Amino acid sequence: MKTYLDCIPCFFKQALFAARVAVEDEKKIKQVLDRIGMLVSEIPLNSSPPETGREVYRTVREVTGINDPFASLKAESIKRALGLYPSLKEMVENAGDPLETAVRLAVAGNIIDFGANPDFQLEQDIQESLRKEPAIYHYKAFKKKLEGAREILYLADNAGETVFDKILIEVMAKPVIYAVRERPVINDATTEDAVKSGLDAVAKIVSSGSDAPGTILNRCSKGFLDYFKRADLIISKGQGNYETLSSEQRPIFYLLKAKCPIIARDLGVKQGDTVIKYALHGN
Repeated sequence: MKTYLDCIPCFFKQALFAARVAVEDEKKIKQVLDRIGMLVSEIPLNSSPPETGREVYRTVREVTGINDPFASLKAESIKRALGLYPSLKEMVENAGDPLETAVRLAVAGNIIDFGANPDFQLEQDIQESLRKEPAIYHYKAFKKKLEGAREILYLADNAGETVFDKILIEVMAKPVIYAVRERPVINDATTEDAVKSGLDAVAKIVSSGSDAPGTILNRCSKGFLDYFKRADLIISKGQGNYETLSSEQRPIFYLLKAKCPIIARDLGVKQGDTVIKYALHGN
């Protein structure tokens, strides 16, 4: 997915939010915005938004000197999600179709986003997502593809939603490679975050090699690319992974909430809709 002019104000908004989380020094925050202004003038519109996002958050780290501005927020979101885990797990076990409920919970977990949606209300938004039918709902295709899958690659997104991913992985009951970011960016999950959520007990955790808020394949490690090319089922969580992979012809299921009007338009849905989309649906 390319970058639109409408994305540019969002880069500034995210930079300001991240800088304020990192430091209280107004001069440093202004310095971040000044550097983002120079960066924006050079943005190639044919690149994906996470490619620019990578530079935005690198700038925040360099100016503020804080490697992981969202560390405490990530820890809190994981703690809150783990607190919900027993009740969510019970909900899945008592469902008529546990797999379907687990998939919808995994999508609902995508609410946790301090980049695109810092004002989320976790419990309330989860219940709303479960009640509302997804705007794109390729669950039957997912279930069929899962039945024959031998190698599953699961692309993580935000730290807190890793707990929701864990529930889906437990229900799928198949070997899973769980890919996280190489280093902290926004509140995206790293290896440390995934381990805190207990993912190491249900999946093999690997780094994609990318430090962008998405999966930019030409910035990923060879080891990750081998998994990506070999997997016969890929689960992609969140907007950033969709933005960077939407043109790839691989068996990818995109699980996300369309928090951004640009992504909603690209998907042909309304902002706020949830999506379970098979990239090769109908092929």
